[in-house]
Amino acid sequence: MDESSPTVALRPPVDVMRPRPADEIPAQGSTPGGLQYSLKLDGFRALAFILEDGKVFLQSRSRRDLSREFPEIAAYLRDHLPPGIVLDGELCAYRDGRLNFTDLLRSHSDRKLSGVPVSYIAFDILAVPGRDVRALPLRERWELLGAALQDVGPPLQRVLATLDEETAHVWFRDMRAVGVEGIVAKALSSPYRAGGTWAWRKIRHSDTRDGMIIGVFGPVERPHGVLVELSDGRTVKTSPRLTGMQARQVGESVHGLLGVRTEHPDHGIVTVVIEPVLVEVRETAGRHETAKFVRVRFEG
Repeated sequence: MDESSPTVALRPPVDVMRPRPADEIPAQGSTPGGLQYSLKLDGFRALAFILEDGKVFLQSRSRRDLSREFPEIAAYLRDHLPPGIVLDGELCAYRDGRLNFTDLLRSHSDRKLSGVPVSYIAFDILAVPGRDVRALPLRERWELLGAALQDVGPPLQRVLATLDEETAHVWFRDMRAVGVEGIVAKALSSPYRAGGTWAWRKIRHSDTRDGMIIGVFGPVERPHGVLVELSDGRTVKTSPRLTGMQARQVGESVHGLLGVRTEHPDHGIVTVVIEPVLVEVRETAGRHETAKFVRVRFEG
C-alpha cells in the first residue's frame, strides 16, 4: 500500500487536545449535551497511528515515536487494528496492582527483565480507515472507539468511563489507591481540537495544607508567586500566578517583614521574608506536583 492510499486519512504529527484543570467534578447538568467522566491515568500520553505495511507510530507529546521503546504495544496494535486507525490514549505501567509512572522511564529491556506489564489505554479516536473523525462530537467518537476495540483485549483497552456523576465521585474517592490521578470530565458534544480547552476538564487529587511564606517573587507590593516552606521541610514555589486579590493579600501580609533580594538555586530571584507568614496551599497529586496558593491564614 503506497503513501497515497486513501485508507490512511491522518498522519503524524498531530497536536493533541488537552483538558483544563478544575477544582471539582462538574455536575452532569452543567454542560449542554451532558458530560462523560473518565479516569485520569498517570502514564505517557501517546497518539497511536496504524499506518501501511505494518508500521505503527506512537507519537509522544514532543512528537517523538515511542514504538521502539514499547515494541510489544506497537506489535499488538499492528496485529489487531487496520491501517487508518488513529487513537489517543496513555501508555501505562503496572506494578503490585497499581499504576507506576516511574516504570515507564526504565528501558524496555529492564521492564521486560522485571516483568513490568505495559498497556495502552485508549480514550479517544481521531480517525478510522479512510476518514478523519475529529470533527465529530465525542459521543459519536466514543461509539467508534468501542467498535474499533470490540475484538481486542489487554494490553489494548478502552478507558473506564461513565455518564453517571455519582459513579465519577466514587471512582475519584476509591481509585486513588491504585494510582489513578483523578477524573476527566468531557463535553459529549465536543469535537477533537488541538490545544487546551474547557470542553475537557481534569480534576486531580489534591491535599490542602499549611505552610510558611519565606519569600516572594516579583514586585513585593503585588507579588506573582510565593516561596513556601511546608511542614515536612520541603520548599515549593506556588503556581500558577497569584490572582490580583491574592497578590494584594500577600503584599499586605509581608509588608515590613522583607529582607534581602537573592537568587534561589531552584526558583530564581526571590525577596526573603524574615518573619514567616502562615498560608494555606493546595498540593496536586501526580508526577508534576504543584503547590497552588489558597489564602493567608490570619488566624495563626
